Amino acid sequence: MTELNLAPTVAGARLLGFGSFQPEQIVSNDDLAKTMDTNDAWIRDRVGIRNRRVAPKDLSLVDMAVEAGARAVKDSGLTPADIDTVIVATCTMPSQIPNAAAQTAERIGITAPAAFDLNAACAGFCYAIGTAADLVRAGSAKHVLVIGAEKLSDWVDWTDRSTAIIFADGAGAAVVGPATDPASVGIGPVAWGSAGDLASTIYIKEENAALHQEGQAVFRWATTKIAPVAARAIELAGLTPADIDVLAPHQANLRIVEAIAKRLRKDGAREDMVVADDIQESGNTSSASIPMALDHMRAEGRVRSGDTVLIVGFGAGLSYAGQVVVFP
Repeated sequence: MTELNLAPTVAGARLLGFGSFQPEQIVSNDDLAKTMDTNDAWIRDRVGIRNRRVAPKDLSLVDMAVEAGARAVKDSGLTPADIDTVIVATCTMPSQIPNAAAQTAERIGITAPAAFDLNAACAGFCYAIGTAADLVRAGSAKHVLVIGAEKLSDWVDWTDRSTAIIFADGAGAAVVGPATDPASVGIGPVAWGSAGDLASTIYIKEENAALHQEGQAVFRWATTKIAPVAARAIELAGLTPADIDVLAPHQANLRIVEAIAKRLRKDGAREDMVVADDIQESGNTSSASIPMALDHMRAEGRVRSGDTVLIVGFGAGLSYAGQVVVFP
């Protein structure tokens, strides 16, 4: 039998840098109240959002991915020449072909990388981090640029208050690289899965190509099913809830975020665990929300290098994933 060579493996992977980008235009709750039956108090009470960012027509998803990705590469201390793989987590490209990753890589100046898109909707960033970490650990890649980028405004019916008040645009990115020894491993095992029997709760309507969401059904699922996924990610990393410094779940709804934090604290997480609440000013940006929230929290001094961070994403599919990471 022919014996095949395998790439040299490493102990694991770690995060090396972060970056993010948001459009300039802010759409407030009061702005939405001018075009639909809603108001600031109603929106804040239900989803916790005050403002969201919306991209103009001439700013594409790839444009945002390029900005966030380039910032993450610079933050990592690497150059584009050091990146050999690019993954763009997204569910809102205007067309399936060409993918976002190859275009994004070329514009950043990354030459001939492996490049592919990953669609796990709002769980996409965590899926992509898990994939990148395994690629690095197995020796298939050395430095992976992971970008979550969404232009949800292209897929929202702006007369439908059930979705228009929630979704927004933006991009966040991280660079994943090798951990040469067990002590430097900075990305834990991924806890992931799906609930395909609930796929019909979030979908694109054929008649108008607009996003539809069964809000109450998704809310009930997320508030009951995601905290155990978060707990499983902690367990797989060999830690306890008390070890978590920062909780950064997908910014879907502030009430969902608070429910996950409450459950983890009940199970032993510290009262001083910092909880991401970027949704209040950024809205729900799907796969971009976790890296964007962490980049904003770093700028605010709420997350620091060496912090133990629990990330968990969940959304359409229904798909979910989470892991413990060490902030670079």
